[in-house]
Amino acid sequence: MEIDFPYSLSDQDAKSRLDILGQYLANKHGIKVSWLDPNRAKFTGKYLVVKIDGELTLGNGHARFKGEDPGFLWRNRAKDYIQGKLEKYLDPKATPADLPTG
Repeated sequence: MEIDFPYSLSDQDAKSRLDILGQYLANKHGIKVSWLDPNRAKFTGKYLVVKIDGELTLGNGHARFKGEDPGFLWRNRAKDYIQGKLEKYLDPKATPADLPTG
């Protein structure tokens, strides 16, 4: 499963917002987010019954998620969830203080 999400923030702002998203995912769903380097994070855990296991890279105005395909029944739900979170947390109209952490 792959998602390519364009953003208009600086890469540094995008990473700080994705740090906040990582806090949210850990607090809300127990999904562990660990940064492997400044532009690459590993996601491991579950949302509902869907296993989330993949990497997110960011840079040059794009956040790219590549992860394990949860199968036909859950693929669209997983994609919609990840895409929705990227839209919310990388929205330049939202301030970091407005973004939930849990």
